[in-house]
Amino acid sequence: MKTFRINDKYEIYCESLKTRNGFKHEAKLFRIGLSGTTVCIEKAKICYLNRTWECFEFESVIYDLLKKAKIMTIEEQNRYMDLLNKKEFDTINKQFASIGMIAKLGDVLTENKTESNDWKKRMLSAGLPGLDVPADWNELTESEKENRLNNVINELSK
Repeated sequence: MKTFRINDKYEIYCESLKTRNGFKHEAKLFRIGLSGTTVCIEKAKICYLNRTWECFEFESVIYDLLKKAKIMTIEEQNRYMDLLNKKEFDTINKQFASIGMIAKLGDVLTENKTESNDWKKRMLSAGLPGLDVPADWNELTESEKENRLNNVINELSK
């Protein structure tokens, strides 16, 4: 479950659930009362067979929910969705930067270029599941490995 706060009056709760043929995203819009109590005022759901094509998780169902609820103008809805999208990318960029920083520690914590390259490759592989290295990786010189690993680290740190 993930919560998206709109303002001091509204919150959206989203969750992903399994279905017989795939999964679905459900979103509920809650009005927050003065005493902190919440009341569900609108719901939306979208079913998927295998995956979504969204910029961030729950993007489509939140957009549908806001259109149904009519608590915002179209411009406000678009502005809010842009903010959510930016926040998601900022989070991802921070995670990438952290992976890059940990990989860079190979230069400090190891004693030679080979150990440093092994450390960097290991940390990048751990932080980026599914990272592919070239099939001829073991035939590359340590200087070429270092150059390629540092290029990846620099990209992550942008």
